[in-house]
Amino acid sequence: MIRGIRPLLRGSTYSGVLFAYCGALASLPLLPLALLPALSWRSAPESVQIVLVLLIWAVLVGVVGLARPVRRALVVSARRLLRVPLPNPVAGRRTSGALGLDRWRTPVWLVLHVAVGWTGALASAVLFIMGLSLPGNWLGGEARASLFGTSVRVSGGWSWVMAAVCILLAVAVCVLVTKALRWSAPRLLGPSAAERLALAAERELLLAERNRIAHELHDSIGHTLTAATIQAAVAGEMLSADPVAARAAMRSIEESARAALEDLDYVLGVLREEQSGTAPARTLADLPELLDRLRHAGATVEPVLSGELAQVQGTLSRAAYRILQEGLTNALRHGAGGPIEVRVAAGPDGLDLTVVNRTGERTGPGAFPTSGHGLPGLAERVRLLHGEFQAGPDGTQHWRLAVRLPVRVSA
Repeated sequence: MIRGIRPLLRGSTYSGVLFAYCGALASLPLLPLALLPALSWRSAPESVQIVLVLLIWAVLVGVVGLARPVRRALVVSARRLLRVPLPNPVAGRRTSGALGLDRWRTPVWLVLHVAVGWTGALASAVLFIMGLSLPGNWLGGEARASLFGTSVRVSGGWSWVMAAVCILLAVAVCVLVTKALRWSAPRLLGPSAAERLALAAERELLLAERNRIAHELHDSIGHTLTAATIQAAVAGEMLSADPVAARAAMRSIEESARAALEDLDYVLGVLREEQSGTAPARTLADLPELLDRLRHAGATVEPVLSGELAQVQGTLSRAAYRILQEGLTNALRHGAGGPIEVRVAAGPDGLDLTVVNRTGERTGPGAFPTSGHGLPGLAERVRLLHGEFQAGPDGTQHWRLAVRLPVRVSA
């Protein structure tokens, strides 16, 4: 008995009944329009007129359900009141199913919603009224319950029994109304097969964008923090001996931090799905500035640039800059001093990037641990660009990063 009563005590049952009754009441403004054809056809039998009114009323309700804002409102209200996990409809895109049968799923559900709402409202109202009125004559009088031409005499203590039965039936109707709507909502308001494909495609694009942003954030912020840590340590040691060099290091920290803040502002704007500013477009044209920041950090950089680098544009140029930035950051973190060789060669078939540095444990200023995500991120970036990636020891005292990117990558 307790298990049977427990579903009636759930808040979703009452909110579902409210949702059903509100849908029924919302259809009332369309009833006068449905009555007009019946009033103009007075010679038809009454049963035919009733059927005609109901059919026209259902058609009008279904036409309202064709509007996209109506479906979105129904999904939101069903999710909150029926407690059904429904995703938002795909916005700004017409799926192939929207031109076929899928387009009529919302009108069918809206008609079902109104029909179930009116049926439940009328049935529960009649049962509640009977349950409240029958006990009025329990001291020996008689009561007569009539419904659709059928009359039943209720007298004596049986009036209380019948009243209790009517109340329980009214509550059962409310539960059935909620269950019917909860069962039909995912099947008619939920995403169709075409919409599921569209949602999956959007999810895939979102994950790819966030993965790209993670790479950008790792490359930019990681490089800035590495360079700033080393520059701060160098500035602290040279503050008394060489104030000019210390001030230069501090200015380099300021410039690096400002560039990193621009990247971070853009990344946070994308993650919050807001309209952020223009994305920072670091390209090979910014490579001299990157090398200068490394020199301010105390590193010796030996660049060798060949080929028409100015002809490298778009995606290829941006990817090359980030790859070199990560490679130089790793050289700062793990290098044991000595020059860092940077080679960039632009050829007719591809772009070759090479970073070579001495290996060993850093014991000087700015020694710190690392997360170890740099090389896997670089390998994934190069793989997505259909390039070739190599990283590993070069002899006994050097580490070599070599990347080749094909020029066929579109900008």
